[in-house]
Formats: sequence, C-alpha cells, structure tokens
Amino acid sequence: MSDVAAAIMDAAEQRMRRGGFNGFSFREIAADVGVKSSSVHYHFPTKEDLAAAVIKRYTTETADLIEQELKKDPNPVKVWVKAFRGTLHSEDRMCPAAVLGASSIDLPVEVSAEVKKFFKMCHDKLVEEGLSSDEASQLLATITGALVVANAVNDFAVYDRATREFTRARKPAPVKASRQRSK
Repeated sequence: MSDVAAAIMDAAEQRMRRGGFNGFSFREIAADVGVKSSSVHYHFPTKEDLAAAVIKRYTTETADLIEQELKKDPNPVKVWVKAFRGTLHSEDRMCPAAVLGASSIDLPVEVSAEVKKFFKMCHDKLVEEGLSSDEASQLLATITGALVVANAVNDFAVYDRATREFTRARKPAPVKASRQRSK
C-alpha cells in the first residue's frame, strides 16, 4: 500500500470514528491528506471501497494487538477490556467498527460485511481463548456499550465501572494449550 493510500485510510478512519459512514466525503479526505479528490478516487474508487478497506485494516490491527497482549496477559477478558479502554482514551475515543455497527442496517453491503467480520473476529478470538459463545457475546456487548455510553456522557469512569463489574463476575478463562507450550 502506498503512503498516500495509507494517509487516505487514516483520515477516513478518523472521520468515521467521529461521524460514521456519513461523516466524511472524498473532498474532506483529500483536504485532510493534502491531495486532490481525484487522488482519493484513484486509490479508492468509491466511498464504500474506502470505508470497507478502513474496517478491514482495523480488524487486522485489532487482531494483531490482541495477540500481542495475550502473550503478556493470558486473561482474554482483561485484554479485551483494556484494549477497548485504550480506544476510549485515544484521541478519537471510538472504535470505528462500533460506530458503523450502530448503523449497520443502513450501510452499503460491502461496508456492513466488514463490520460484521470485525465483530465475528472479536467473538471467535474470545471463544478460542476459552470463553463460551454466550460469555464472548456478553463481553463484546459490555465493552462496546460501555464505550458508547462513556463517550455519550463524556465520562470515562462509566466504562471503568461497567467493565470492572463484568470482569469481577468472571473467572479468567483457561490458558489455551498452544499458548502454554509457547511460554
């Protein structure tokens, strides 16, 4: 991927975190990056292509981050809570997949498919780490919901209170055999 394409995706991700799919235009992205709108179209022919590429990249980055963090702490509940807490405390404060997920019914098919893949990846990784399917769903609902509410009321402590109770109520999942062997 070229530096320009990466910069375009970075600008689009930032705007999507704040305003969702309808929160950006190619003209705004071009201005953010310092290129002409035709350059944005060259790399991403449609807005749908750009948004889908951003979420696909975000999914890969999140999966990689989680894998790195699980090497440090084998408790998937703590790792996922910490990862979303990091998002809350970042400059943009929201997960772009969560922002788009809230309006997925109205998203173009290709964008909605990438959002769905993000949440499926999250769920599948949690199950791989020993949570039941129900526990994985509850954790995802808790951390994404707490993220949204904390942002809506502009109170980060809301996230901490919601997730603290969640993590207290659950015992750490057993460490996967493959992770035990790699230590």
